[in-house]
Amino acid sequence: VTICRVRKWNPSRQVRQNQQDTEELDSIWQDVSLLESSDEQVAEAAAAARATHVDSIRRAQSQTQATRRVWDNPVLWREICTWAYGRKILIVRIAYVALCAMVAIGLNNTVASIQAGDSFGGLDAFIPPVATTITPLFLVSLVILNALAVNAITNERDGQALDLLLVTDLRPAELVLGKLWGVFWVAKETIVLPIVLCVFLWTSGAISLDDMLIMVGVLVVLDFFVAMLGIHCGMTYANSRTAISISMGSVFFLFLGVITCIMVMISFSGDFQQQLAPFLAFILGGSVGLYVALGIRNPSQAIFWSTMLLPFATFHAITSFFIQHTMTSFIVISLVYGFTTLAMLMPAIGEFDIAMGRTKNN
Repeated sequence: VTICRVRKWNPSRQVRQNQQDTEELDSIWQDVSLLESSDEQVAEAAAAARATHVDSIRRAQSQTQATRRVWDNPVLWREICTWAYGRKILIVRIAYVALCAMVAIGLNNTVASIQAGDSFGGLDAFIPPVATTITPLFLVSLVILNALAVNAITNERDGQALDLLLVTDLRPAELVLGKLWGVFWVAKETIVLPIVLCVFLWTSGAISLDDMLIMVGVLVVLDFFVAMLGIHCGMTYANSRTAISISMGSVFFLFLGVITCIMVMISFSGDFQQQLAPFLAFILGGSVGLYVALGIRNPSQAIFWSTMLLPFATFHAITSFFIQHTMTSFIVISLVYGFTTLAMLMPAIGEFDIAMGRTKNN
């Protein structure tokens, strides 16, 4: 009996498939009332069937989810409303705030010593003690702002996002200004906290109101300069490491290099021949190096004159500060650094000219 019924109890795969097809064909006509229904009932049944499809379910879920509206400038929206630089930027912010807290404590102690009539020796004899405490913080702020600006361009290029941006209807001004203001927003602590410390020095009586306004004005000019310098280097050099090293190296040279030059000249005071050599090496050599670094890809008269004047202007501004001519320092820095910022900004917002590592995209 088992041998006779084996095919009935355990049919072959082809037989089972034919049985399923027959059942599916029979199931179409199971609901005979559907054939006798009106057109509206048939449409409702079809809509109900489509509603159970996976695409309809996903579409309904996406419509119920909250969406964010992108601004007219999508680059600026991405910089401000998303984690464009990653969440590691929080570590930098926390470390910088801690550094500002330590500098504030040091400034408070320095102001208390000045008000108590304590005498200072060494560098504090001709450099204000407050300046030796707060100047390193200013330099760190400028370096962080410059590093974020150059990474704003190099990260987009390394992620191959610039290839997509260049084929959209995005204008060059929207890209450059969006990155510029986005960097200011992300690094807002490096802009606001130094200004707060300047206000603290004024309220504590360490500096006058005029000196406080001059310090704030110089900081704003330098913030725009280092941010635009980072974007310019990021657009000029296709290699990210080269762009970062040249951008940050230019910042270190203009401030630490010139200060070192001044210290060397002070150590050789009284001998003009010995003072001339370090001056020419740092100032003239640095001017040529800046022009080669910043204008190697797109040389222009504006870049040439700005790079030639920057080391001289920085040297003049620092020496004017030493002899208490603060207004002269403010005018020189505002004119020269402001002109250099415009020399890098105007070509960038005029057309797309970004080094992609393959070709020159206009």
